[in-house]
Amino acid sequence: MIPAAFEYHAPSTVGEATALLAKLGEDAKILSGGQSLIPLMKLRLANPLHLVDINGIAGLAYIREADGVLRIGGLTRESELEESELVRTRYPLLHDTSRVIADPVVRNLATVGGNLAHGDPANDHPATMLALGAEVVAVGAKGERRLPIASFFTGPFATSLKPDEILVEIRVPMPPARSGGAYLKLERKVGDFATAAVAAQLTLGANGVCDQVGIGLTNVGLTPIKAARAEAALKGKTPDEATIKRAAELAAEASEPAADLRGSVEYKKDLVRVLTARALRKALERARAGR
Repeated sequence: MIPAAFEYHAPSTVGEATALLAKLGEDAKILSGGQSLIPLMKLRLANPLHLVDINGIAGLAYIREADGVLRIGGLTRESELEESELVRTRYPLLHDTSRVIADPVVRNLATVGGNLAHGDPANDHPATMLALGAEVVAVGAKGERRLPIASFFTGPFATSLKPDEILVEIRVPMPPARSGGAYLKLERKVGDFATAAVAAQLTLGANGVCDQVGIGLTNVGLTPIKAARAEAALKGKTPDEATIKRAAELAAEASEPAADLRGSVEYKKDLVRVLTARALRKALERARAGR
């Protein structure tokens, strides 16, 4: 199908873009990678009267460490994240995630900021950012806001971004020594949304217990899920098999999947349990290896 008619805008600065968004309100949509928005427009499931293309704004695509965080520009392409040596060596959970998003063609166009701002619980980055304890930086007509990822997703395809705001940066805390992470995803075919997926990140203390733990769940609820009780079951404890098993059970209990062509509720909950245990074991292996 062909999208409905719309007016196209191509601002060259963040200020121009936010001013346009403030003026046009809910009639406008931001175009970054377009890998979610354009298909929706073609199906007439989204019919914005105005399209604000931010791809011409310089300085919004980068990956660098500074001031204790990994800073990822909102227009950074998924392929850039996947190919980054810094991400591969220092942030294995993030690297795992970037490698399983859709397919290479999509990853060359899709942006990290767009993946989060779209608010789709089936997208891969939201759960990973929950596990990593990330922060989003948004800029609007009234200035800059820093938004904790834990409160960023407010409903299906809904976030705490205001209509005039642009997601300009994602900040991930730099991992301490003896940290590791992993993202495991089951999909029906390459490039599909996850039947379920689990992001796990942990840091081991000098005595071998879990000092920090983050667990995020993909596509098993109306929003991405932070498995807080599962995290609590691990924090301050030695991550032995019994503890990992209990955390995996709690993660499954936290999931709220719906039955569909990918499987029943019971199947998806058990899948969360299995994937959580596997992701935690892989994260633990990497933490012990210093990755």
